[in-house]
Amino acid sequence: MIKEVNGDILLSGAQAIAHGVAPNDHFNSGLALSLREAFPSMYKDFRQFCHTAHPKPGETWVWNGYGKRIVNLLTQEAPKTENGHPGRATIIHVNHALRELVKLVEKEKLESIALPRLATGVGGLDWEEVRQVIYHFLEPLPVKVLLYSQFSKGVKAAE
Repeated sequence: MIKEVNGDILLSGAQAIAHGVAPNDHFNSGLALSLREAFPSMYKDFRQFCHTAHPKPGETWVWNGYGKRIVNLLTQEAPKTENGHPGRATIIHVNHALRELVKLVEKEKLESIALPRLATGVGGLDWEEVRQVIYHFLEPLPVKVLLYSQFSKGVKAAE
C-alpha cells in the first residue's frame, strides 16, 4: 500500500527511511544534507563503506543508529573526482536500487518505509517517470509505503 504524504520525512514514524545518493556522495544538498546533519555518524560510516566496498550505482547500503534505519539507494553515478559532484541518476539505477529495497523489506520483514521524490533533485530525473517505477516495485508489497511527494520542513505528515 502506497500513501502519498506531505511533510518532513525526517519526522516519519516508518521503520526505515530510504533516499537516493551516489557512491562516495558528500551528502551536501537536499535530503542527504539533512540526514548528514541529523546523523553525522551515518555519513562517516557511509564514506568508510564506500572507500572499502567500492559500491556501484543500483546497490543499497543500510545504516542503523539512534533508533533509525536509513536505506541509502545508490541511484546516481559516483563523482568523477574525490571532491567532485555526484553524477546524474538514471532510471536503470533507480530500478536496480528499488529491486534491492524490495529484497531488504522482504528479508527484514519491515512493516513500513518512507521515501522522498527519489532521484529527482540532484539526480535530475523526471518525477512522473520515477513515481511510476516506485509504484511498480513497491505497490505490490504488503507493507506501508509512505511516499513524501511534497517536502515541508518541520511538518509531521499525516502518515
